Amino acid sequence: MSLFEPLPRDLPSSDDRRPLADRMRPATLEELVGQQHILGPGKPLRQQIERDELGSMILWGPPGSGKTTLATIVAHRTRSDFVKFSAVLAGIKEIKEVMAAAEKGRRYGRRTVLFIDEIHRFNKAQQDAFLPYVERGDVVLIGATTENPSFEVNSALLSRAKVYMLSPLSTDEVLTLLARALKDEKRGLAAERVEISEELLRQIAVFANGDARAAYNTLETAVAAADRDAGGRATVTEAIIEDAIQRKMLLYDKAGEEHY
Repeated sequence: MSLFEPLPRDLPSSDDRRPLADRMRPATLEELVGQQHILGPGKPLRQQIERDELGSMILWGPPGSGKTTLATIVAHRTRSDFVKFSAVLAGIKEIKEVMAAAEKGRRYGRRTVLFIDEIHRFNKAQQDAFLPYVERGDVVLIGATTENPSFEVNSALLSRAKVYMLSPLSTDEVLTLLARALKDEKRGLAAERVEISEELLRQIAVFANGDARAAYNTLETAVAAADRDAGGRATVTEAIIEDAIQRKMLLYDKAGEEHY
């Protein structure tokens, strides 16, 4: 498996077996919920994305706030080569390989947008390896982090990137996403014909605490556990929600990271 690979540009198919959170990931700015303080109409970042005139940036925000989603939207819109880089798996050798490819692409008039998820996991030497390529314009770097970049990203790299802070989603914004998932026939749960009260949906949204991924995962777990009637309709009860929430809590470690 490659350590750096293009993000998929196509929407998931109706028989996609990926988790609900991945299937429902917005592919356009119009689908995006939340973060209007940086992505609302007329905001500089939105204009950069719409015009495909991105500069290097660091996306700083809590889990489930939309950092990877925003990168995916850029991947769908940009005419540049878009590469996702693994900060967990890659070392200096892999960094140099992808940077060499980007440098070669620039000589042929191709621009590379490089998305690094969890950029704070790179050490100083690894982060330093990006500097000359960012300075020369070989790559436009988009780094995503849950940690304060002032402490986790090298000052030299940070000075060459704009930091955008993403906020946790509000309860109402999470509710909007859950309602969308229940109605979506291609990517969501519409085929399950889910019966669930507004009160229980709000309970999921409140528990998620601004994390869209956590909300989707809880809903998906609850629907999978629901009883079906003769017509195939899935009824989600309060007991099922409580059990699903308990299961999700067990998946979080003391650092607040979810593993699935």
